[in-house]
Amino acid sequence: MATPVNPPRGMRDFLPADKARRERALGVIRSVYRAHGFDEIETPVVEDWSRLHAGLGGDNEKLSFSILKRGITPDALADAAARGDAEALADLGLRFDLTVPLARFYASHRAELPPVFRAMQIAPVWRAERPQKGRYRQFVQSDIDIIGEASLLAELELITATSAALAALGLKDCVIRVNDRRVLIGLLEHCGFAAEAFDRALITIDKLDKIGASGVVDELRVLDAAAAARLGEVLAAVEPELERGIALDAVSIARVLPGVSGDTAAAGTASLAELGAALTGALPAGVTVRFDPTLVRGMGYYTGTIFEIAHPGSGSSVAGGGRYDGMIGRFLGQQVPAVGFSLGFERIVELLDLDEAAGPDAVVLVWDAEVPRVELLALQRELIARGHRVRLEQRPKNMKALLDRVQREGFTSFAQVRPGLAGADALELRALS
Repeated sequence: MATPVNPPRGMRDFLPADKARRERALGVIRSVYRAHGFDEIETPVVEDWSRLHAGLGGDNEKLSFSILKRGITPDALADAAARGDAEALADLGLRFDLTVPLARFYASHRAELPPVFRAMQIAPVWRAERPQKGRYRQFVQSDIDIIGEASLLAELELITATSAALAALGLKDCVIRVNDRRVLIGLLEHCGFAAEAFDRALITIDKLDKIGASGVVDELRVLDAAAAARLGEVLAAVEPELERGIALDAVSIARVLPGVSGDTAAAGTASLAELGAALTGALPAGVTVRFDPTLVRGMGYYTGTIFEIAHPGSGSSVAGGGRYDGMIGRFLGQQVPAVGFSLGFERIVELLDLDEAAGPDAVVLVWDAEVPRVELLALQRELIARGHRVRLEQRPKNMKALLDRVQREGFTSFAQVRPGLAGADALELRALS
């Protein structure tokens, strides 16, 4: 027996029906985003190694696939590996997200772009993940970003466009969880953490859904036992509020985070309240927005509003993003406001119940061996000109098996072709059912 030839671990092949289903979903997303004024761009699948490891990608930098330098000798390879000098080994790497490439793209082409640039990117990315259900080493991201808009209009556009895309795909019961990094900083100050411990504390709070409140407190005791205990009290009080759902308004935020004050937290709270008021009545049916004071998002480059979308059919968020005003400046040398929202396409596509027959009517022409090929091709051309998708299949002994197969592949009707047929109008089209 031949050994199966599988794709690389953590990567997948897609059969024609699966590929067609994915493309239909991507077509819906693209159409909605274009309708909301976003322009699609394309960036290379590789970036400079130093750019991918510039501290912008958080833990994802550790999952980056590096590309060995051309012409590197075995001795140089062994020497660099012994020293742990990754940059001496590689000068390029596969992109692990679409945000870092976008920042580089904007810095390269700013003079050719409008003052407020609405970008759409839909493309594969690569991470050296440990393969498991729902996590792959190659997967598609679907991002929209607004660069150059400092006001909440950017967040509003991203949230409404993403919500509209999910609604167009047929996803219901989506909950948009919203927070602000400034509110999180105010919470840490309220609990008594020192400023130099903020980054470490936020990384730990981001694990809340995995290790629970007690696990978060245990990890943070090494930073400050008293502050960790106070944070534990806040998390215990917030948990039942989260289960009921917290409205995105100033009164609700103050109720669940009493005592969290200061200029930084106040600015974040005011921004969230304004966002919640503007979203009232602006979201499609089946999409709700809630305040979540425990939402962190692990990427260290976020500076303000952060958001994720949860769906009851997925164990993880199906979309996420936020404001990252400091990233573009790392490439451009001057600060430019930016906000982005990314759909977790692989998780979303598993939740969809897409009509297999979506798109143009798909016809199978089942032809007898005696049919002249020129007549067969003429029939195909005529049907294609009328807007059909057409496949040619020679009549087999088992017609039922053929019809069952092509129906699974998304075809909707068939016709039998015999010699001397007088054009497509003479075909007897029968529905596949």
